Amino acid sequence: MKPAATQMVSCGTSSTGGRAPLVIVLLLMVALAQTTGTSFAATVYVGSGERYLSIKDGVAAAAAWDTVLVHSGTYYEFGIKVTLPMTLMGVGDPVIDAGDQGEILTVLSDSVHVEGLGFRNVGTSFMEDRAAVRLVEVSDCVVTRCRLDNAFFGIYVQQCLSCTVSDNVIVGEAVRESTSGNGIHLWYCRDITVIGNSVTGHRDGIYFEFVEESHIEGNTSQNNLRYGLHFMFSHDDTYVDNTFIDNGAGVAVMYSQNVSMRGNRFEHNWGSASYGLLLKDIRDSEIVENTFYRNTTGIYTEGSNRMQVRRNEFLENGYGIKIMANCMDNVFADNNFRGNMFDVTTNSRQNFSRFHSNYWSNYRGYDLDRDGTGDVPHHPVRLFALIIEKQPPSMVLMNSLFVKIIDTAERVMPVFTPETLVDATPRIKAVVVDER
Repeated sequence: MKPAATQMVSCGTSSTGGRAPLVIVLLLMVALAQTTGTSFAATVYVGSGERYLSIKDGVAAAAAWDTVLVHSGTYYEFGIKVTLPMTLMGVGDPVIDAGDQGEILTVLSDSVHVEGLGFRNVGTSFMEDRAAVRLVEVSDCVVTRCRLDNAFFGIYVQQCLSCTVSDNVIVGEAVRESTSGNGIHLWYCRDITVIGNSVTGHRDGIYFEFVEESHIEGNTSQNNLRYGLHFMFSHDDTYVDNTFIDNGAGVAVMYSQNVSMRGNRFEHNWGSASYGLLLKDIRDSEIVENTFYRNTTGIYTEGSNRMQVRRNEFLENGYGIKIMANCMDNVFADNNFRGNMFDVTTNSRQNFSRFHSNYWSNYRGYDLDRDGTGDVPHHPVRLFALIIEKQPPSMVLMNSLFVKIIDTAERVMPVFTPETLVDATPRIKAVVVDER
């Protein structure tokens, strides 16, 4: 009988001297090593009566893929850095209070999940953009179900990929733009999802700069000093079903292209230079099934081309739309204009965009053939609107007989208003818009 050692060697070789079984064993060992991190993840407990009393110590003690479970209480600390993939989760609404001393949590690793924590009192700085939570050059991270109070910047996402910011409540105490930051701030990112957040009391509620292929949905942004949502140089993004209320201005989209804006509500954005939606130098974008209610101006647009503006509600605004003469090849169709002081105004007799098949509550034409389309074209730009643009104090004459006479005369025979800015097929009945 052969020795045992000889038998083991014989099992590792084939009749032709091959080593296939040995290779398989090695591959299985490599696969096991790769899955060990997640298969044997541990839980690190932080809180009163636990091994770790501070979150910083608990995070430092955790290995890759561990869960750091933070129990209820107030933790007076800042400068927490996460450098490994892990879950940082609060139980019982724990709060991290930085005491106005600096940034609280900085994430420097991919695959970090932050949930159920409170952050407060980051402190204002004129030297750095301090944030309650900052993600830096990471991917596949999540910040969800957190509450942020009195943070300079709330959640700051820089140079990140495929991350999610969801269901957070972010409350600032902004008084002046120069001393306040943004609630959710994205810079040089791609494929980011911002969904279900509530942001109030900041400079901008949500800010996008150089952000591409990202999605904003179901957020409420209100009572922010400047914009509820601010886009700069950001392409191929969508924002849907959001609400922007009582901001300095609702949303600004600037120097961007291929932006889809659907099903949003722009409400009560009032002020001498306030808009529901400000569009500046954008192109190839769509504005569909939004509601503009009681804003100083529903949409203000300049230098914007090839936009599709369809099936929107313009309701009880000061101005429904202000469109400047440097806008070209835009289509405004199937919208409802109801109860606005002025439905449309412009700064020139030239017009390079098309209006058709809209409903105008102040249309005075008729439909003899009853096909649902007015037989007389509608000129939506009132002469008095142009007068106010030149002489704002003339607003006091708004309801005078004189104004009614000049508007009627201009409607019959346009001389000062743009003759080509006309809806040749006005609707007799309002469009039924999907109210999401």
